[in-house]
Amino acid sequence: MKKQILAMLAITLGMTAASAPIMASEKGHYKITITNLTRGSLLTPALAVSHDKGVKVFAEGEPASDALAQLAEGGNTAPIQAELFASGKAKDAASSGPILPGKSVTLMLATDDDAKMVSLFSMVLPTNDGFVALNGVRGAKKGRSRVYYLPVYDAGSEVNDEHCTSIPGPHCGGEPYNAAGGEGYVHIHAGIHGTGDLVAADTDWRNPVAKVVIEKVK
Repeated sequence: MKKQILAMLAITLGMTAASAPIMASEKGHYKITITNLTRGSLLTPALAVSHDKGVKVFAEGEPASDALAQLAEGGNTAPIQAELFASGKAKDAASSGPILPGKSVTLMLATDDDAKMVSLFSMVLPTNDGFVALNGVRGAKKGRSRVYYLPVYDAGSEVNDEHCTSIPGPHCGGEPYNAAGGEGYVHIHAGIHGTGDLVAADTDWRNPVAKVVIEKVK
């Protein structure tokens, strides 16, 4: 069953693990462990990027970019990765596979004296436009670790109708992304209420939904 879920997710969302070229002056790596803390929600393949200071992909209370909307509605991390590297401040990128409830994945990111920050993104399924993120946080010093607990954000780019026709992935198999608007700004997600095709007893959560541990290693 686990293999079927992962295969269906990859086909539905059209995702593959991606990485970006490592720039010069590599000085160690961040070891990033992501754990899904939910009982019944799936985290789509996560993108992690090491970068310089001054990089933020979104701000709470402000409209989501198209790149963020594509991640939040369909799990597509490619636009965010392209946006970060186009800024000239990104160092390295790594992607995981899907993260099932109660499971963990580990990613390795190259870093240097400037790229001490980390961003991370993953869609939460089944939701219309829910996602988890580290939005430009500080990594760890050598021999130490930093722990972050992530809530679910709502991109505000799609109405939370909870209808399977507008929710991708193995739970629903619906449309991954469209340009139709939602609330119009990024905010904390209100959860699953069972107003459409979803059953709240099976797919709702209580924040936080993910734990991220960042360690600095050689």
